[in-house]
Amino acid sequence: MRWTCFPSLLRAGVVLLFTVTIAGAEGDKAARPSEFLLLLQISLLIAVGRGLGELMQRIGQPSVIGELLSGLLLGPSLFGWLWPEAQHTIFPASPEQKALLDGIAQLGILLLLLLTGMETDLKLVRKVGKAAVAISITGIVVPFICGFALGQFLPQSLLPRPETRLVSSLFLGTALSISSVKIVAVVVREMNFMRRNVGQIIVATAIIDDTIGWIIIAMIFSLASEGRLDVYAVGKSLLSTLAFLGLSFTIGRWLVFRLIRWANDHLVSSAAVITVILLIMSLMAMVTHLIGVHSVLGAFIAGVLVGESPILSKQIDERLRGLISSLFMPVFFGLAGLTADLTVLKDPNLLMLTAALVLIASIGKFGGAYAGGALGGFTRRESYALASGMNARGSTEVIIATIGLSMGVLSQNLFSMIVTMAILTTMAMPPMLRAALARLPLEREEERRLEREEFEQNGFVANLERLLLAADESANAKFASHIAGLLAGWRGLPITVLHVEPPPKDDEKQDGGQTLETVVRNAARVIAGADEDSTGHVDLVSRTPKERENPVDTLAEEARKGFDLLVVGKEKTLGGKDLFDRTIEDIGATFKGPLALVVGKGDHLKKLAPSGLKILVPVSGSAVSRRGAEVAIALARISPDPLKVVYVSTTRDSGAKRSNTRLSLAREEAILKDIAAAAARYNVTVSTALRANTAPDKAILHEIGFGGANLVVLGVDRIPGDRLNFGSVAHTVLSKSKVSVLLVADGEMSKLAP
Repeated sequence: MRWTCFPSLLRAGVVLLFTVTIAGAEGDKAARPSEFLLLLQISLLIAVGRGLGELMQRIGQPSVIGELLSGLLLGPSLFGWLWPEAQHTIFPASPEQKALLDGIAQLGILLLLLLTGMETDLKLVRKVGKAAVAISITGIVVPFICGFALGQFLPQSLLPRPETRLVSSLFLGTALSISSVKIVAVVVREMNFMRRNVGQIIVATAIIDDTIGWIIIAMIFSLASEGRLDVYAVGKSLLSTLAFLGLSFTIGRWLVFRLIRWANDHLVSSAAVITVILLIMSLMAMVTHLIGVHSVLGAFIAGVLVGESPILSKQIDERLRGLISSLFMPVFFGLAGLTADLTVLKDPNLLMLTAALVLIASIGKFGGAYAGGALGGFTRRESYALASGMNARGSTEVIIATIGLSMGVLSQNLFSMIVTMAILTTMAMPPMLRAALARLPLEREEERRLEREEFEQNGFVANLERLLLAADESANAKFASHIAGLLAGWRGLPITVLHVEPPPKDDEKQDGGQTLETVVRNAARVIAGADEDSTGHVDLVSRTPKERENPVDTLAEEARKGFDLLVVGKEKTLGGKDLFDRTIEDIGATFKGPLALVVGKGDHLKKLAPSGLKILVPVSGSAVSRRGAEVAIALARISPDPLKVVYVSTTRDSGAKRSNTRLSLAREEAILKDIAAAAARYNVTVSTALRANTAPDKAILHEIGFGGANLVVLGVDRIPGDRLNFGSVAHTVLSKSKVSVLLVADGEMSKLAP
């Protein structure tokens, strides 16, 4: 150690001594819990846990390992061994004081499971459900038998009472067999394996593991407390759990979505949606606790339902993650280490028994999970990766051991041995899983899914959560409704239909008996036939201005609820002198976000062919042209015809000619290849053309006539000024095109004239 570090260490020692002195004085004031001690405990756990977590991440380990080690360093294993008086002063044995810290830790783990649930891909879990169940069952049975057998041969000195050997063996078998879903979820997510197929299976299996584990614990608890197995209580708990899951994924899914939307649309206080979600999480956690299963299951299912809600899920994740990572996780995982006293391992006999316990736990869990993977149809490499991920015990075992210790069926030494096993298996999991996945090549299907998800992270269409359709009752409005229904149908997005004029009383008899709402729903059903992951259902709300109410005012009221895209369809779009109709301008000035202006022409005003879109999309490399390309790709996914992508020059290059005909077109070709690659991720075939030496409006009109397209999707900028203006190219295409046009404008607003 360099001498330059000595002053810093000296200052840290002085601060710690001063802190301990104040803590001792504070603790002597009264027997009741101390707020000062609570803040001091939290500060130490955060500082040490986050510091060690930073160190762990720098050496390739997840930060949760550092947070677990912080508890060991601050607990009796090190701090209490070096300076017992100070450790007892800062972390007193008072049950009341412990309860304060434990309450914060338990709330943190519920929030962590909420986030984990939000990240869980149910579609993928459904595909591997049977395999996850097989892995979970074999991964529990094998180590449970090993742990139970070990308990039968333990020396009596490790048992609090010889007559409790059966129950002690059951507790030990349970502690060796259950993976900690909390630890597994944190490690898998921090290692960026959450989106891998294997990562999803590991988390799904851990959830099943944990659920089965708490049912087993309920049975053992009944046996230990009453001396007999209460079959009625256990059966009731199991049936209640199944009923809870069934209700959650039927009525619960519907209710959670509507509660989130209601809070977003009607509550004006800050973070109202977060408040509702926390209440949902708490309620579901309490329900699972009351039916005899741990509350983490309720928090996890709440997260799954929130994650499936298409409104604000990304913003919710971002707001919660920072607080959980910086406060709740260090407290929870640090507290697990505080409960263990590893100094007892200085006894060679206990050390050998602990090593045997860790070895049996690892071999049993690894072997059981590996066998389950093989039975589930996975390859050897996949089974090895699954077994590596399932070997982490962590907090679940600490909880099980704590229950056994409090009931008097586990001794303090056996408790410390179990905690040691939990920490060592958790520390071994990340390098084993990383090594296993490094040898596990990506299958083509998984690789394409991961590429698509990476592309979608910063994409436009993939991040749409809610659409607003503003339309009159014209034929063009029906076409705009068809476009909106196609965009919403892929992920079942909620959509609000705003009638900018009252519908005719005899509306059902006009335009083939189709209302705007009917057209939207029919378009969404078309998606279901093209994509097996789509339900073909959209949550639709209709809004009609009240009598004498200005439709633009109604639009402004709706816009405040938060929409990612406004689709506009009116009979009259253009005005005179290269201007838009005044109502279109008012709508554009009112809505501050991205805008899709639909101008239907030709056959699209007569009949809405489900798959009759032959799309042309001009691109130039700009952000707005890429946004237009994303919309075009989404619409082209149901079309049997290739998507035509044409590179055109930007507006400032309009009419310009290249002076050097040999000048490289590498940039333009790269842009076309990039769009083609994006389309390929969704199985959309593409044909390309390069028109860099032609004015963009002429190039687009030429491709319309040459290629037979019936819809042009054009990404455009809003040009600053006192009138709504998308530029000369957009206006030329709108006025001269003989086929339908969809303008996709950005969300930058200019101040328009009143």
